[in-house]
Amino acid sequence: MFYRRLPILMFIGLVLLIIGCSTSSVTAIQVSPTTATAAVGQTAQFTATATYTQGTHPGSSQNATDSATWSSSNPSVATINSSGMATAVAAGTTVITATINGYPGIVSATAEFTVTGSAGGFTGVSIVSISVIPGSQSVSSPNQTSQFIAIGTTSSGATVDLTGQVAWSSSSTQIATIGATSGLATAVGQGTATITALYTNSTGGTAATGTATFTVVGGTTEQFTAVSITPGSLALSASGQTSQLIALGTSGSSGLLLDVTASVQMQWSSSIPSIASVNASGLVKGLSAGTSTITALLTNPDGSVVSNTATVAVSLTAAPEPLLSLTIIPSSITVLNLQDTGNFLAVGTFSSPPYTRDLTDSVTWLSSAPDVFPVNSNNSPVEPVGAAAGVVTAYGSGGATIIAEATANDGSIQTATAQFNCPLVLPNPNGNPPTPGSCYPGSQAPALKATITVYNEGLNTTNWEITAPSATGTPDVIHCGPGWTLNGGTGGSVCAAPYPIGTTVTLTAPSTGAAFGGWSDNCTATAPVTAAGPNSCTVTISPSNPNVTVGAIFN
Repeated sequence: MFYRRLPILMFIGLVLLIIGCSTSSVTAIQVSPTTATAAVGQTAQFTATATYTQGTHPGSSQNATDSATWSSSNPSVATINSSGMATAVAAGTTVITATINGYPGIVSATAEFTVTGSAGGFTGVSIVSISVIPGSQSVSSPNQTSQFIAIGTTSSGATVDLTGQVAWSSSSTQIATIGATSGLATAVGQGTATITALYTNSTGGTAATGTATFTVVGGTTEQFTAVSITPGSLALSASGQTSQLIALGTSGSSGLLLDVTASVQMQWSSSIPSIASVNASGLVKGLSAGTSTITALLTNPDGSVVSNTATVAVSLTAAPEPLLSLTIIPSSITVLNLQDTGNFLAVGTFSSPPYTRDLTDSVTWLSSAPDVFPVNSNNSPVEPVGAAAGVVTAYGSGGATIIAEATANDGSIQTATAQFNCPLVLPNPNGNPPTPGSCYPGSQAPALKATITVYNEGLNTTNWEITAPSATGTPDVIHCGPGWTLNGGTGGSVCAAPYPIGTTVTLTAPSTGAAFGGWSDNCTATAPVTAAGPNSCTVTISPSNPNVTVGAIFN
């Protein structure tokens, strides 16, 4: 009977052998990286690669990260999920293991994961790349906001939230602004701006950047809200003496000042052209004795207008030595780093010898952006000519119009302009070394002014409120939260205000019925915090910490 069954048994064995030979089996597995380091709160991605040595493709390898079973020998140090992503929990070392069903049984491989203290620093590693999340965002109209998050990847493969540690910037503040340390973007005008997150490693000076786009679909381009004229009054001779007026437009909520003197949107006019005429470039000419008003009319794209005036007094007395013109040399200066300086010279042309004279120390110097690009005036007779006056310092990126204003012996005023620039040039993302010319925020020098940003860290959305005065005592410059009802107003969910460096600001959470839970660490409570309030705290704007974000908890 056995021999009669033998062919059947041999056939079954042959079939099993064929099946076994045609099915690939995992005989080895490798985990990479074999060692990784991260700080508490950071993550690291591990990958499993399986090797197949039987079947139709012996010796082949395949990514088995999602099919492997992952474990941590010490979950109190680090945990790991089913996709091989490990999360650092506490300082220490743990062994990460990946296992998979193979041939002739279970196969496994390990890696060592070391957790080093808190996420405040990256010991032995550096940030090599930045991802900004979301990569693109759009809002429908101005004043709407969007929160961007910066995720950094370290040289060890760990990821960390760097939102509050990067320098945020917007390619166009007329389209969108963004909190320098918060990553909160606010729509200003229609268009698309590039949002940049910049992180500079403490060791080696290398930097990493990430970008995203922020689109404002509705609204219009930022409008001019005011226009100013420099100088505000002129005294000319009726002999045809001329003087140049400069018009500076204030651009929307950003407060940027732009030279619009010869803009196609500008219209100059004289109330009495027979006394004083003015051309399309703001050049005024005295013709006969009397007084005339010069008007600068600036028209916005939406048809709205802003205007201002200057007064011209024309006399019959000829100037004994009129200043015919004023020129700034050079016409433009570009610096490449924050706190770099450039020196302009003012040269006047007169009607009698010497016809050209250096007026650098005797003119009044003005800047269209004095908080970012201040310019020195030095009218002291003891200083050497050109030594200190006309010096502009860069405390931010962008540019400014520099104005020199000279008063001649006859009382007439001449003006001239030049341009000072500190362009925003981001470092080389690979950082070996950073690209020279780095006028990005925080690269070298603190700004002359700083910003306090306030928001609610709690869950209350109905009646919380935070207020703060200006540096000069004007009340309620900051008025944040839905509890703000003065004059029928409503505060936003995030509020910000500028303050000079060195200012101590008191923030107050009035009693509105909201349960108050406390302030963030960078704002020191002035009295024990109570749930009912009112509560207040103080924060000092220092050069080392110019932009402060204060969170308050309302539940």
